[in-house]
Amino acid sequence: MKKVTGIGGIFFKCKDPQGIKDWYSKNLGIATDEYGTSFEWRQAEDGIQKGFTAWSPFPATTGYLDPSPKDFMINYRVENIVWLVDQFRKDGVTVLDEIETFEYGKFVHIIDPEGNKIELWEANDEEYDKIVGARIK
Repeated sequence: MKKVTGIGGIFFKCKDPQGIKDWYSKNLGIATDEYGTSFEWRQAEDGIQKGFTAWSPFPATTGYLDPSPKDFMINYRVENIVWLVDQFRKDGVTVLDEIETFEYGKFVHIIDPEGNKIELWEANDEEYDKIVGARIK
């Protein structure tokens, strides 16, 4: 069974999230909304099915990346988050929270050996497609 299937998102702290979004929009042509943007792409196994990778600047004071002291977090797309969390627990991987379920997917957070918080996302791309604001195709 596949574990990680791709990058689900990049999240990072910055002093001025709106200023950063404006700079990226002006200088790199990245359309943004209140969360950042989403890069839309097609699934390798099914060229019709969409997939998404999020890009989101957070305020420097956010607690969302805690308990990691790092200024970034990577979100990885996964296939079967329930099975994966079960494997993590068997292998002694630190699982920070319980799986949360939303219309657009399931999420859980783990910590790697160097203290990096990692977000895992079992995506429901059809539902995510309905709610995403800014996107890059």
